[in-house]
Amino acid sequence: MKGFDKSLVVLTGLSGGGKSVAASTMEDMGYYTIDNLPLKLLDKLVELMLGFDNDLHKVALVIDARSKDIALVCEKINLLKEKYNAKIVFIHAGDDVLLKRYKETRRKHPMGETLVEAIASEREMLWPVRELADLAIDTSQLNVHQLKSRLEDAFSEGNDNGMIITVQSFGFKYGLPQDSDLVFDVRFLKNPFFVDELRSQTGLDTQVREYVFSDLAAKKFLKHLKEMLGFLIPKYLREGKKFLTVSIGCTGGRHRSVANVEFIAEYLEKKTSHKVNIRHRDIDR
Repeated sequence: MKGFDKSLVVLTGLSGGGKSVAASTMEDMGYYTIDNLPLKLLDKLVELMLGFDNDLHKVALVIDARSKDIALVCEKINLLKEKYNAKIVFIHAGDDVLLKRYKETRRKHPMGETLVEAIASEREMLWPVRELADLAIDTSQLNVHQLKSRLEDAFSEGNDNGMIITVQSFGFKYGLPQDSDLVFDVRFLKNPFFVDELRSQTGLDTQVREYVFSDLAAKKFLKHLKEMLGFLIPKYLREGKKFLTVSIGCTGGRHRSVANVEFIAEYLEKKTSHKVNIRHRDIDR
């Protein structure tokens, strides 16, 4: 809808992933949140809420596996994206994490009694919805406060225009961040971990950063990465991408990856008009 100046967010994803926390967070940010609205009523309600001159400027809809007709879910999501520039957030977690959460809460999974099979079935069923998402959040290693922070970074006031770019560091020993759009491996750089006076520090410390960037390979890597991002970001924008997550990993996620993330985030803040968020997933491990 041309000139549409209201905000519509669709929260979807796997059961146990954190949609309830996400919904309450959106409410705290001033969104009118509706959970599990029948799909047949979706169009009319959104039109009533957003299509007229009223005080409802921000609305969040929760759609999940209880809406079993996934083809219809995808159809409705595409309609909301086209008509209202809706932003789609897919919240998920690893199978082992979901299994643990369900066992702790003793809740019944909406897809059936056999928990392992239910989780796998829902993941497969919702894959087409995941493909439509603007932002995917893997909550496997996030606590409640970190999930809230992710959503606040994405949907706080003033973030409606341009792209929101998250640059995050991580350690390969703790697994790949599943919410990444681009992943880069800097384990080829010399490692501060093997320098006694640097081991306890992180890539946030000047001495570590100077050590990392004294490596000629680091300078070449950053040069190529800046060129690649300069090429890709305008292409993503042209395709309507609203969120971009760039992940840079080293072995433990404390030294080389952190230093490179800080450098690239600072570069993007200076060279682009987009909002840039920094996240260091494993820096405290």
